[in-house]
Amino acid sequence: MVRWQPGTRERLQGTALQLFTEHGYDETTVAEIAAAADVTERTFFRHFADKREVLFAGQDDFLGMFSAPVEDAPAGTPPFELVRRALDAAAAFFPDDRRAWSRTRQRVIDAVPALGERELGKLANLKVHLGATLRTHGVAEPAATIAAETAVTVFHLSFARWIAEDEDRDFGTIVHERLDALAEVVHPGR
Repeated sequence: MVRWQPGTRERLQGTALQLFTEHGYDETTVAEIAAAADVTERTFFRHFADKREVLFAGQDDFLGMFSAPVEDAPAGTPPFELVRRALDAAAAFFPDDRRAWSRTRQRVIDAVPALGERELGKLANLKVHLGATLRTHGVAEPAATIAAETAVTVFHLSFARWIAEDEDRDFGTIVHERLDALAEVVHPGR
């Protein structure tokens, strides 16, 4: 087996997702993933702590894509605009070429309750992290928590729509559609 090749992490993720889809998440072992990707188990564990991490790797990047636009915004930027900036950054993180992988990943997660709980935990962590970032940026309570909860809710609804089988619009369009609907709820007729 080859010890190192460029793109090993991505190959492991793709191989694992394929095996999870074909054989089931619980039925797929790390040894099978490594063998199918033509690497050793040791190489697998250099990239991922366990097979769950194949689906959930990149948490710091995920949190950073939401918090960086808030941190970079001018002082005094209204909370709703900070939410919009964070969601625009999220839209850039989900280009159309990631849609097929994201759809398949979500089917695997939806089939295993423990993975679904992990996904919800990831979103809960994002709410806490984004709320802290907003407070650090000068947004007072309760606006900081409401803005963080709102951002994550809009993201979650947008992501679910973006990966729907009948959807082909880009992530940013879907996010803005939901933000506009939210604005209409809060300020009808504006």
